[in-house]
Amino acid sequence: MKIFLGTLLVVLTIIVAGCKPRPTVTPSATNHPPAPGFSLTDINGQKLDLASYRGKVVLLDFWATWCAPCRTEIPHFVDMQNKYGGQGLQIIGISLDDNDKPVKKYYAEQKMNYPVAVGDDKLAEAYGGVLGLPEAFIIDREGRIIAKHTGETEMAVFEKEISEALK
Repeated sequence: MKIFLGTLLVVLTIIVAGCKPRPTVTPSATNHPPAPGFSLTDINGQKLDLASYRGKVVLLDFWATWCAPCRTEIPHFVDMQNKYGGQGLQIIGISLDDNDKPVKKYYAEQKMNYPVAVGDDKLAEAYGGVLGLPEAFIIDREGRIIAKHTGETEMAVFEKEISEALK
């Protein structure tokens, strides 16, 4: 009976844990890994090179047009770029759509005010393998990843991290 109850408890824990939103993963304060560099052409034909944003706080958002939680976050990112851009924030979107046609359409519809490029599996793998969308990274002014969020994240969490990083 004890074995049965123990097994039942383990199974229920696994089931309940699978239903919860994924937690924020913040690298330890002493071990902020460098953000992998990349150079892409954005959907407007401009060069998008992460290294050119050194000195700014970057919110790097992996997303897709077919991802409902991504579509929920993007209008908030537009607002955040307006609010914090003058203080040194730069949001960068990396769409994981198969091509840029739906991305360009969505970009225009949402009046996105930050650069967006279409990424690929190689770039996603460089960031540890993007296993779920959206996936966002906060990169500090020195180019180090200070936070990672998988799944829809409350904007208050992003605001707090960005405000701290901008200080």
